[in-house]
Amino acid sequence: MTTVIPGISPDSVTPVQIDGELVTGTASVEVRAPYDGTLLGSIPSLGAAEVNRAVAAAKKALHEDPLPQWKRAEILDRAVQLLREREEDFARCIALEAAKPIRTARAEAQRAVSTLQFSAVAARTLSGDVVPMDASAAGQGKLGFILRVPIGVVGAIAPFNFPLNLVAHKLGPAIAAGCPVVLKPASQTPFSSILFAQLLFEAGLPAGYLHVVTGGGGAVGNPLVDHEDVALITFTGSPEVGWGIRARAPRKRVGLELGNNAPLILEPDGDWRSAVAKVKIAGFSHAGQSCISTQRLFVHSSIADDVVKELAAAIETLVVGDPLDEATDVSALINTGERDRVAGWVREAADAGARVAAGGEVRADGVLSPTLIDGATPDMKVCELEVFGPVVAVIRYDDYEDALRMANETRYGLQAAVYTSDIDKALRAARVLDFGGVLVNEVPTFRADQQPYGGLRDSGNTREGPAWSVREMTEERLIILTG
Repeated sequence: MTTVIPGISPDSVTPVQIDGELVTGTASVEVRAPYDGTLLGSIPSLGAAEVNRAVAAAKKALHEDPLPQWKRAEILDRAVQLLREREEDFARCIALEAAKPIRTARAEAQRAVSTLQFSAVAARTLSGDVVPMDASAAGQGKLGFILRVPIGVVGAIAPFNFPLNLVAHKLGPAIAAGCPVVLKPASQTPFSSILFAQLLFEAGLPAGYLHVVTGGGGAVGNPLVDHEDVALITFTGSPEVGWGIRARAPRKRVGLELGNNAPLILEPDGDWRSAVAKVKIAGFSHAGQSCISTQRLFVHSSIADDVVKELAAAIETLVVGDPLDEATDVSALINTGERDRVAGWVREAADAGARVAAGGEVRADGVLSPTLIDGATPDMKVCELEVFGPVVAVIRYDDYEDALRMANETRYGLQAAVYTSDIDKALRAARVLDFGGVLVNEVPTFRADQQPYGGLRDSGNTREGPAWSVREMTEERLIILTG
């Protein structure tokens, strides 16, 4: 099978578009496939000069060529059609640069189509409110209403794990809101962003409304965050970097979607067999490199042995290997450093008394096997921190209230879930679990792209989903007319 990304040459530097010009810069960085190290291509290694140029062009476009709502919607509609036609090409790109199994990569491309569809809806329905001015004597004879106007230039910093759909969650709403964007893709997975930008230009997005700047966080990310003409930063990534950005830009609007160690509670009255079947995917899809990958599995002691036995057996059926193989379920982590970190955490848990019930070893092809840890305790790294790897840790409990308490004892707060047939327990979880989203009889890894998605504490400070992101990317302007 070919390892060439459609539209990307491995033999030359792939240019990025800034202010309508294709730019290669004076230095470049190689991009290699995480699975086997194959050279996929090279990208420009840019810096503050290119960021300044991009922001200046974006600001100029906003003031000289504002996009009316109907035009924003039509651009997004055309982008939906183009992306549908090229889903397979984008899936191959994702599979190669992120080591995401091809079937999972196709699902990401399909989700990106959905994200753009909901962004188009948001563009058409974006509206303000009428203010009842004559509700007071002072306002009698006046008409008041709210306009929602673009907040300004958006600086978007994207992660590696969903290199198409999470970029779509930034660019789609920004277009819907009428905001030009300067996009910094993840250096490990830049080609999905570059190809997506080309698609948006083909869909009719004016050149001034999107600029792609590739390079490291210090060289490109910091100048983007610091630039006085960037009104909003949208960042997806680690809590340490995200909150550093928030501290660095106190006067900007900063939207953060960060980490998690997603808990799932299995009560004996719930359909735990259905849960096990879902955790087989939810804990290991894309090698666990998702902010809502099921990580902490709280299992009632009365069913724990059966759950561990069935989940271990299910994990052993996962096909591990080449992301381009149609049969593959799990492939490589983004780099060997991350693989070794996760493997080290598994060893630490075993040394502290936990049992590796499945997986745990690095295979001959360098891929960490999907791993199930039984008898974990909350203080182990595989529970306390975000693993971001193919690991699920089982913690046994006897009392439901203890499970809820342990699920809450975390620095994160993105999504949590519980399986139960008892409506009182379900409502108790909804009220008590301190997370941005609480799911009942579903895994915490579930996400529909139109839902408000975001967390608390070290999981972030915003809600994504086009309808919510568009409002973040606009300002309310009060208009008062006097007759």
